[in-house]
Amino acid sequence: MNSFQQYDDNKGEYQIKLQDHIAYRYEILDVLGKGSFGQVLKVYDYKRKEIVALKIIKNKQKFHEQAIIELNILHYIKEKDSDNQTNIVKIRDFVIFRNHVCLVFELLSINLYQLLRNNNFQGLSLELIRRFGIQILNAISFLKKNNIMHCDLKPENILLKQANKSGVKLVDFGSSCFVNEVIYTYIQSRYYRAPEIILGIPYGTEIDMWSFGCIMAELYIGYPIFPGKNENEQMLFIMELLGVPDIEFLKKCQRKKYYFDENYQPILIPNSKGKIRIPGSKSWKSTLGCNDEKFIDFLKKCLVWEPEKRIQARECLLHPWILEGLPKEIRLQHIKILTEEINENFSQDISSVLEVTYF
Repeated sequence: MNSFQQYDDNKGEYQIKLQDHIAYRYEILDVLGKGSFGQVLKVYDYKRKEIVALKIIKNKQKFHEQAIIELNILHYIKEKDSDNQTNIVKIRDFVIFRNHVCLVFELLSINLYQLLRNNNFQGLSLELIRRFGIQILNAISFLKKNNIMHCDLKPENILLKQANKSGVKLVDFGSSCFVNEVIYTYIQSRYYRAPEIILGIPYGTEIDMWSFGCIMAELYIGYPIFPGKNENEQMLFIMELLGVPDIEFLKKCQRKKYYFDENYQPILIPNSKGKIRIPGSKSWKSTLGCNDEKFIDFLKKCLVWEPEKRIQARECLLHPWILEGLPKEIRLQHIKILTEEINENFSQDISSVLEVTYF
């Protein structure tokens, strides 16, 4: 037992006490959240004289190792995004405290799941969803350009910058990796997990676009579009809307035997209530309760079985549903930036339009 284990519980979690200090610099004000990695705290930084968020990682070897990967990715992002234009959280500092890796970030507001909950899971307006979508796509586009996969996109990992405005940032790079340094074969939260992960084929940045499509649908309907309680049900939810994937695609899948028979027909397993979900039996309009053809087309292009056929973030930013919501002068600038690739990121003009007071 090392000398610091007295401060941890039996899972390696640091035992938090409000008003305690971390590294003689950060005073603990509140616990903002918990996860498999550890805890996120609201702390006061006495050196910079500001309130920030501090992520304190569990005192376990595997979490230490992943925290170092996260730290390297965050520093790389910070270096590449010196103008802070990518809608990605910025790391401020890091310390090792009583054998816990601690990552310090700018303090943001509530996440999009909390926003939906505050709205009684009724869903949000298409105008607001579009504002969020453009910013999330800006982040995904930046990550793709730099060969980074987030690997855990979900509403909980997209935070409002301020409680009453529509600016957002992507957070939690604890599962992330560079494309050429893939470690895990099984990643992503189930509701947002791409088919290539479930079915077992090599994956790339396209997995984040699948998750993005799931998030956009959820923001509209108020709950997950594919809410499987297990892997089999997850596949059946997806097939119910998208139909059965092509045989040529399935031939490449290492885990197809869990979901399809030897003739590539889906194995239809009743759920806990005895219901059998029939592939292709649901329409997009009935699933979403939406008649906006452009929005439906936007989602269809994100939620495609084959990763190579899935729309990319930069293409998405030029989709008619995105463009129709921008003021004319901003729309022209937006198109020019994306088509001529003058700048990979948004200008300040576009960012300011997206971050209006909204709530």
